[in-house]
Amino acid sequence: MNQAPPFARWPSLVAMVIGGGAFAVLAAVLIPWHWLPGQHVHAVAARSVFSASEIARDERVSWALRQPSWANLVLSLVLAGLLGFTRTGSRVVAHLRGPWWWRTVLATALVTLVVTVVQLPFGVRIQRVELAQGLSREPWSGWWNDQAIGLLVAVVFSAIALLAIMAIARKAPRTWPLWAAGAAAALAMIGSFVYPVLVEPLSNHFTSMPAGQLRTDIFALARTEHVHISDVLVADASRRTTELNAYVSGFGSTRRVVVYDTVLTTLPRSEIEVVVAHELGHARHDDVLHGTILGALGSAFGVGLLGLLLGNGVVLRRIGASSIGDPRAVPMLLALVAVGALLVSPIENTMSRAVEARADLASLDATRDPATFEAMQRQLALSALADPTPPRWSQFVFGTHPTTLQRIGMAREWRRPG
Repeated sequence: MNQAPPFARWPSLVAMVIGGGAFAVLAAVLIPWHWLPGQHVHAVAARSVFSASEIARDERVSWALRQPSWANLVLSLVLAGLLGFTRTGSRVVAHLRGPWWWRTVLATALVTLVVTVVQLPFGVRIQRVELAQGLSREPWSGWWNDQAIGLLVAVVFSAIALLAIMAIARKAPRTWPLWAAGAAAALAMIGSFVYPVLVEPLSNHFTSMPAGQLRTDIFALARTEHVHISDVLVADASRRTTELNAYVSGFGSTRRVVVYDTVLTTLPRSEIEVVVAHELGHARHDDVLHGTILGALGSAFGVGLLGLLLGNGVVLRRIGASSIGDPRAVPMLLALVAVGALLVSPIENTMSRAVEARADLASLDATRDPATFEAMQRQLALSALADPTPPRWSQFVFGTHPTTLQRIGMAREWRRPG
């Protein structure tokens, strides 16, 4: 392919302006930046919620889990950089045979497999800690099966995205960033839509919540929060974990409210209702749909930025690739995705914490029971052996939810008159 002239940068700029501009506008409108409107949320003191022995234990376990997690992140980024930002990866891919699309799939699978294998010792260490602390119930056979499923899903989703972008680049070498940005946004929307029905069943079995007072109360809560639900699903998470969790995934016809069976067997009914009311709050505000739209716009911006980085061909030539549509570029593209994901984590997770806080507020408004909300948050933290005071930088970069102490502080502010 011939290198595009300098003016061909405009498709990248258009993709960045449209994707980034729309992202900024929608984030300003859709994200509840003030967790508790009209009031300030302050974390309560850890000693007011947990005993000294509980705090010491949770800090010790959290540190034992953070060490391999951080090491895993650093090593995987170093390896991705070695494969993608030098000629190491492109030279390996150059030995693959077949049409370009087949070599792209093989290269994606090969790079993902290598990174996954390097990550395995850290994953094994985490699993051992969780087994020792009673956080995991999963036998090693099941754990290895989950790793295989995770690898397969990562390869399939990555390969589809790369094939779409590279096919467009091969077809329209001068304007590919604009069209690829649209394709990336569309794939993000499609992926979020099909994930609950195609991917989640690979790791969990779902059944409808059995008829009874709890189910009746949950549907009453849904009416209180003005949320239409046709069912509440129960995931058989207890065969893998002791974690207490619930979530909403998908949107439109694939939207589902899921509760772990551990929640049903561990928490009293009042606390279960508080948990479900939180998830119904997500559904009421269409948080999954809005998050998917923001993710799609972010993807479009990222593709535009990719076009600017690679547009002049200098970076591609340094790694031995002729163009963005060359399978030899796959290791570099995957490395850029890994680095980009880390760089945007603080933005993503800042928005996630705000959205989670709004769902907490919805739960408080629906149940009108802050004491039960506090008890539930304490129980969730104890069951997960979660550090009540994680390092600030770690919470900023990686924390998807407010801390337990922030959530309890929110509940106490909520019930304060005025």
